[in-house]
Amino acid sequence: MRLEPVVKGRGLKVAGCLGALLAQEARRELTTRRGRTTRETTQQQRAQAVRQALEDLGPFYVKVGQILSTRPDVVPRAVMEELEQLHDRITPEPFAPFEKVLVGDLGSAWREQFRDIDTDRPLGAASLAQTYRAVMHDGRQAVVKIQRPLTRRTVTADMALLRRLARFLSRRAPRFSAAVDVQAMLNVIFDAMEPELDFTLEAKNMRRARTCAEEFAYLSVPDVILATEHVLVQSLAPGRPIREAKREEFTDEERTAIAEDLLAFMYRGFFTDRFFHADPHPGNIFVEPGKGATLIDWGMTGRMDRSLSSTLLLLFFQLANNDGAAVARTWISLGHPTAWSQPLAFAEDMANFVPKIATASLDELNFGVSLTAILQMSTKRGIRVNPAIAILGKAFANVEGSIRCLCPEIAMADVLEDEIQEIICALARELLSEKQAACTALEFMHGAPTAALRAQRLLDSLAGNEFTLRIVHGKDPQATLAEETTARSRNRRRALLAAAAFVLWKLRENRRR
Repeated sequence: MRLEPVVKGRGLKVAGCLGALLAQEARRELTTRRGRTTRETTQQQRAQAVRQALEDLGPFYVKVGQILSTRPDVVPRAVMEELEQLHDRITPEPFAPFEKVLVGDLGSAWREQFRDIDTDRPLGAASLAQTYRAVMHDGRQAVVKIQRPLTRRTVTADMALLRRLARFLSRRAPRFSAAVDVQAMLNVIFDAMEPELDFTLEAKNMRRARTCAEEFAYLSVPDVILATEHVLVQSLAPGRPIREAKREEFTDEERTAIAEDLLAFMYRGFFTDRFFHADPHPGNIFVEPGKGATLIDWGMTGRMDRSLSSTLLLLFFQLANNDGAAVARTWISLGHPTAWSQPLAFAEDMANFVPKIATASLDELNFGVSLTAILQMSTKRGIRVNPAIAILGKAFANVEGSIRCLCPEIAMADVLEDEIQEIICALARELLSEKQAACTALEFMHGAPTAALRAQRLLDSLAGNEFTLRIVHGKDPQATLAEETTARSRNRRRALLAAAAFVLWKLRENRRR
């Protein structure tokens, strides 16, 4: 079936939902003006209506809502808080349509893959898939995840529709688009959703995550037993979701160890592996006394390049060090200022904001939401940053909420301080690796002919008295400051990593002696 008719059909459904929202908003506004309800109540009703509309539109819009829940620079605070409740759960459906998917991927004899499978009582249901408990022939307890029929077609149509709306918005609202790269933000969502449309990609994520988690005593990832595009069979996570955990069933040492491993795992995902679980909310982390934590649902992951990762590491140091001015410089280096940016005002914002979040524990502060609050302030000041920051903020906010269920007293800065030695050493090894040395050599060889030619031209100009010095007046001081800030931040980042690596190397040498 061609995609265009599906896009048109989805467009009509979206238009219908928007029309219903506008009608509800008109009624709410009239009721408020007549004094029958308060502004606070109206705001809450509006937020609930937006969340319900996204849920009604299906899986792709649920993911959009989850991303928007980390963007206070895009949606009002009340709506953002309501969108945080989006967990993509719906009422289970009968097994019949899912059996057709099993037959399509595993064949008509699909039941022979299992000793037993409970098709009467689903373990869970979401708009993308439904899960069932099963027992493998070797006795292993397993979970069978089956994608809903026609999911890819619907999501692909939604993606095409939103791309068109993004292009329309960029033309109609150029000032907003300059500060918030809507199309880039959509690309982040599209990339994050791809493994949820092809379970072989989710299985690949899980295998990689299992390797990353091997060194953590209190953390594991389910084992992949079988994977096709629409069916994923994995080992059953022991215990219950962390939000349902009873603290008294765990020792204080075990609670702390689980929390530390979860945070350390996420830190290494951000700064060394550059691959992390993007949706570690309390329903995706299972815990069991004596068995630690299991991180499930690897359909939505985040990835970063080395430059972004090292810049974020520097930002974390500066936040922990209560250095608002440095935070402002580093944050600006994550993106670029617009023509109407106010970097000096943003620096003042950070000087006032950063002291409030330094050294706070999880029972006092939501660090992930604080990260998105910085995003809100930077957008207000006309500074655009990498849209991957929204995914990072979502991951932080979710893992904090999860850990708070079990061990709210732990301080994230303390765990980062404990982990930083391994992180810095890993970065130092990467910088000194043969691969990096080869890359540096190739960059030098690539640039050497051009540099030599420029030097020769300069000498020829001097010899022929043709050298001209051009001075440009009237350059925007805000733009100049932004350029200088970016350069200083880049140099400081390099110096920090080099100095930290040297200090850690000296410490290790002293210990050996």
